[in-house]
Amino acid sequence: MHLYQAQTSPARPTRPSNNAPISASSSSTISNFPNIPLNKQLSNPTKKNKTLFQHCLKDIAVPRALQEGIQVLRVFANGKTTRMTMKLSDDKFTLFLNHGIPGSTKSSSNKRWSMMSRKNGSELDRVIDVGGISEIQRGHSRRNFQLARTRTDSIKSLMSNISLDNSSTAPSSQQSMADVLDPSLCFSILFRGAWTLDLMMPSSSTSISRDEILNALDQIVYTYQSAKVMVSNDVLLLRYVWREAEKETTGRAGSNELQKILKRINYHIPSTKKFNDSYDKFGKMIHLDRKMRKQGLTFEQTASFLHKLKRDSWLAKPVNRYWNRLFGDQMKNGKARKDVSAQTFLTKFLHDFQGEDEATLEQVQRLFIHLNALQLPRSDDAIEIPDDPSSRIDKVRFEAYLNSEENDAFEPLREKYNKDCMRRPISEYWINSSHNTYLTGDQITSASSVDMYSNALYRGCRCLELDIWDGEIVDMQPCPVVWHGHTMTSKILFKDIIRAIKLFLNFHPDTFPLVLSFENHCSIPYQEVMAQQLVRILGSSLYIPSETSLQGSLPSPMDLKGMVVVKGRRPTDLDLDDAEDYEDDVSDDGAPSTVFGSEYAGDGGEQAANRKKNTNSKISPSLARLTLFHGNKLKSWETSILNPTHYMHSFSENKVRSLARKTDRRTWTVYNETHMSRTYPAGSRVDSSNYLPILPWSLGCQMVSLNFQTNDVALKLNDGRFRENGSCGYVLKPDSLLEMHDKVETKDPNTLKVAIRILSGACIPKPNEQKTGEVINPYIKVSMYDIKNGEKAGFQSFDSGVCGNNGFNPIFTSDKFSFRVDNPAVAMLHLAIYDKESTPTKPDALVASASIPVSVLRKGLRSVKLFDTANTRSGAIGFASLLIEVKKSIGVVAANDMDDFIAREATRAKKVAIMAEF
Repeated sequence: MHLYQAQTSPARPTRPSNNAPISASSSSTISNFPNIPLNKQLSNPTKKNKTLFQHCLKDIAVPRALQEGIQVLRVFANGKTTRMTMKLSDDKFTLFLNHGIPGSTKSSSNKRWSMMSRKNGSELDRVIDVGGISEIQRGHSRRNFQLARTRTDSIKSLMSNISLDNSSTAPSSQQSMADVLDPSLCFSILFRGAWTLDLMMPSSSTSISRDEILNALDQIVYTYQSAKVMVSNDVLLLRYVWREAEKETTGRAGSNELQKILKRINYHIPSTKKFNDSYDKFGKMIHLDRKMRKQGLTFEQTASFLHKLKRDSWLAKPVNRYWNRLFGDQMKNGKARKDVSAQTFLTKFLHDFQGEDEATLEQVQRLFIHLNALQLPRSDDAIEIPDDPSSRIDKVRFEAYLNSEENDAFEPLREKYNKDCMRRPISEYWINSSHNTYLTGDQITSASSVDMYSNALYRGCRCLELDIWDGEIVDMQPCPVVWHGHTMTSKILFKDIIRAIKLFLNFHPDTFPLVLSFENHCSIPYQEVMAQQLVRILGSSLYIPSETSLQGSLPSPMDLKGMVVVKGRRPTDLDLDDAEDYEDDVSDDGAPSTVFGSEYAGDGGEQAANRKKNTNSKISPSLARLTLFHGNKLKSWETSILNPTHYMHSFSENKVRSLARKTDRRTWTVYNETHMSRTYPAGSRVDSSNYLPILPWSLGCQMVSLNFQTNDVALKLNDGRFRENGSCGYVLKPDSLLEMHDKVETKDPNTLKVAIRILSGACIPKPNEQKTGEVINPYIKVSMYDIKNGEKAGFQSFDSGVCGNNGFNPIFTSDKFSFRVDNPAVAMLHLAIYDKESTPTKPDALVASASIPVSVLRKGLRSVKLFDTANTRSGAIGFASLLIEVKKSIGVVAANDMDDFIAREATRAKKVAIMAEF
């Protein structure tokens, strides 16, 4: 196999206006390649030495100690620590962490490290591919560090491990765990979605600093992410699993190893004999004798072999059908069509089929240069790169374009951050928001954790909730705590949460405003401490509104960039008669009416009643002056609209549904143009499940708060909504929700008919990225979430057919599903891949999913990027995608047409039509 030399992928242009009108056509994104000179010629890559993707990290400077092996401490969930050695592989693609490596690591080879990791098989040992790293966090804000700081026995474990070089910097027995866990030495590596390694450098006097190590790792991850766009996903997936497959670390994989590789990547092998026959045939084709075939294939040869296995089913692939349909299977001279010209690609594909009417020939030529520079496996029937790489592409590169991010069904220009739309009042945005952010599980018995705030922030959340109560008094100082009051959930310190938020801002200073939604149950002395801790810890990052700033419109996200904003109580006369009543919120927010498992359980009720009364009667002036958003009760929308713009309302999901039925929906939407509304799950959701966010979004509510610890469909819809605008957590609401004063409401505004045809998948991993197990049997659940009858959130869902024993390149039976979309401004398409279980009583396992707002869904033949349950594309899921065909037409769909369609689909085998309302 030959890999073509990579070029740097140019940056994307600024996306168009967020309020572009809804259209059945798509804008062109192939202008993403404006910096490639059109006269650039690519010489035949088979005739020169090449820089392969495998060597893209070679020139990155890293500390020598990291490649020789450095000692670190790993902190576990029980608060204990263990000594480990961390080492970067020679090719810089793999990070090894081994437990109990004896002696010096300077002579340890990659082979030894890799074999020891496999041999030990211990939970302590880790082999982390840089492609699987999603975040590297500085500091000690994560839960394992938090537990370590609170355990009295942890100091003994740490003291026995921390002085790794027997230096005089070892801690004394009088030091506390909190003193020893220096945040400047601590860091966490998040990988494969939900996995975390919490580590600490041994001492500040070591010859290499933590930041030197982490800066090098940051650069490696960044370079990998930049370089991988020049390589096909199947080659990336092969490289990702390669090291764990080639057991002897010889750089080759024999027949047995190749079979394990294929099973790992979900390619079904009918029989060992057939595979061995294919293996020998391929070996002979590339001129390997018997001895060389026994030694195994190199990485490049394996990639070529894998490509050949795919090509054997070429005729059945949808790309072949569409290639012939669009361009014809024969040239004008009667010869079989092997490539297509830039002009034909522009006219027949981009203009006529994809609806990218603004695409130009020059943009296509730049795109072709990019495609012809891709590092793709070379096959026996591939054509040579043309002398003018801007003139033509072959079918393989056409397929590469179809599966690329530039051809994503989610409009790439809308996914990109647009700084020009961030200067409107903050009330004109949807804000990514969480509910009871501190909880790790259910609302009654689960643990509270500072980790959850970091997790939410890195997931894009920008409105965090804190339920704050009086805690203990330590050294004459009140200590406010955060927990779900009157339940058995655990408590965490208020100041630890604020420190974690400040740490996040330190490393992400360009973050748009973080809103802290306070449910304040504290007495005045504890509120005073809260105010002091906010000012001391956040410093200049805390937004303190002046009386003048409270007049007129609310500030914009750009005005508040890098700031923390407080939502709580700021009554003008410090009289709370008109403030939000947390008594109502608590009963509707999940806390049971009986007091059990709490500090009030044994006081006979009187003390608890008095304390509750105190916590709800007064607000500290020092805390009130730090507050921007003042929560108050709803009396009437007419009255609320006349309130200052920093006054806002909060409603449970039940209240939202009730108001949507009873109130003037239009008046509420008008209110939300200038004022803020927050919604949250009903108190009955003690399992921390979520409600559909579609309805409050359709009313213009900005803070639609969800339980981020529960990865259900509602949270995935939220993830899809906030992919827009660079995942910055703020999405400008559509014009239909911002121009209500002069708007005349119609019964069926901008109704769309959306048809989705499922064609194929690529590189679909096993559920939860399992490394072992049977080849999966994938099928796709296609769902449309919308507002029905103007007041209810509902969905319509269909299942595709099952593609048995194939996750590597599954081909579906061109299942087509049609939907009527009544509210395109907020409707969401959700695609979920499941592994069909052979046992009827066992539920099908979710593999991956993607949610796309209909307003940014592009028509045509499109790729769909897939995400894991943590909303990342790290690890094996980073190479997974679907190929679908999308049709969008404007206008009202006749009811009988939809009924006929549903009736037809209901009769088809393995298809299920479900109509549901929430």
